[in-house]
Amino acid sequence: MSSRDSFTNVIAVGFMLFALFFGAGNLIFPAMLGQLAGENVFAANAGFIVTGVGLPILGILALAFSGKSDLQSLASRVHPVYGITFTVALYLAIGPLFAIPRTNTVSFEMGIRPFLGADISFVPLLLFTIIFFAITLFASLHSGKLVNIVGKVLTPLLLIFISILIIVAFMNPIGQLQAPTEGYTANSFFKGFQEGYLTLDALAAFVFGILIINIMKDRGVTSKKNLMISTLKVALVAGVLLAIIYSSLSYIGATSVIELGHLENGAVILAAVSEHYFGAFGKVILALIVIAACLTTSIGLVTSCASYFTKIVPSVTYKSWVILFTIISAVISNVGLSTLISISVPVLYMLYPLAICLMVLTFLHPLFKGKTEVYQLSMLFTFIISIFEGLKVAGIKFEQVDELFTAILPLYTVGLGWVIPAIIGGVIGTMLTYTKQREPSVN
Repeated sequence: MSSRDSFTNVIAVGFMLFALFFGAGNLIFPAMLGQLAGENVFAANAGFIVTGVGLPILGILALAFSGKSDLQSLASRVHPVYGITFTVALYLAIGPLFAIPRTNTVSFEMGIRPFLGADISFVPLLLFTIIFFAITLFASLHSGKLVNIVGKVLTPLLLIFISILIIVAFMNPIGQLQAPTEGYTANSFFKGFQEGYLTLDALAAFVFGILIINIMKDRGVTSKKNLMISTLKVALVAGVLLAIIYSSLSYIGATSVIELGHLENGAVILAAVSEHYFGAFGKVILALIVIAACLTTSIGLVTSCASYFTKIVPSVTYKSWVILFTIISAVISNVGLSTLISISVPVLYMLYPLAICLMVLTFLHPLFKGKTEVYQLSMLFTFIISIFEGLKVAGIKFEQVDELFTAILPLYTVGLGWVIPAIIGGVIGTMLTYTKQREPSVN
């Protein structure tokens, strides 16, 4: 493979990975973060990029480093039961419980609601949901090519429009940065770090990573070292693009407050900003592109989830899984975007630490020779703390436990109390391996 072919290959696959990660849902969180962070937007955005860009890159590299063929086999290093449980939870999170319903609600908030006024009933969202998921169901069952065709056209169009919006907003900001809201007055970096969970991209990286790795192998990358290097280059291409867009949108959100006020969610913010700069025409174009792009994402997620569950439960047909996931997604999406986001946050506070811990342990695997105890205790301690952090975010507080963790766990107050316990669990697991004569290890 020539250097030029290699460069072209990396760029092409990098843009493909970017398209996999980038959905209309990824547009809304940086804009909302910007409005809330105000003058602290740069620190908050830095934290957001760590989890919204850095962790997905790390997840893909972890898969390449492990040599495993899928997430389930990687997570089974902890235990086979954990492997399937964690993988199922991840697919449900990036599928019918959060990500798929979000495609519908983002479409409605950005594409339909701006034309309906402020006070509307539940009926418009219900009708839109029926149409949206009817198209998703049909396409998922009958036309796989539709996703590729629409995706190749609409992702570039969405990027072009957003790029124009970003350029105009930087040349002519709506207003000056305002004071941060209460949640961002202190520890804005860590607040942004936690907000990055909402992209779901670190979880999706375990799914997309296998696809990228297989593509690189098919194009002649064979050795583990070269695979790691090529995968890193591809991931960096996608990561740089995501970081630029996230940073730009967070700045746009931060400068919009003085004119637009604090709005309900990022979808409403972007719709209002688009109308501010381009009038009704901009609002219509944004609506059409976002709805179509969200449809592409919805179809892709439904087919991916249905394919995985067909694999683990072959007695249920692919068609049945598609229908089930479409119905579940349609029902959940009718709670509305803001409610859906608030519901997903506690779950992500529980899942993300486990995903991060698994990534780190994967890279340290040769150091502790893959001892099962290291995986199990590190993940167990992480899980215990993450449960309480998730419950706290949900408004369910155990005062005595919360006070204890606040006193003894560094970073607990900023949502990262699981870090030290994860390390302690790994150390204890390592020590236990030396107390046994024969130790089981995982490959």
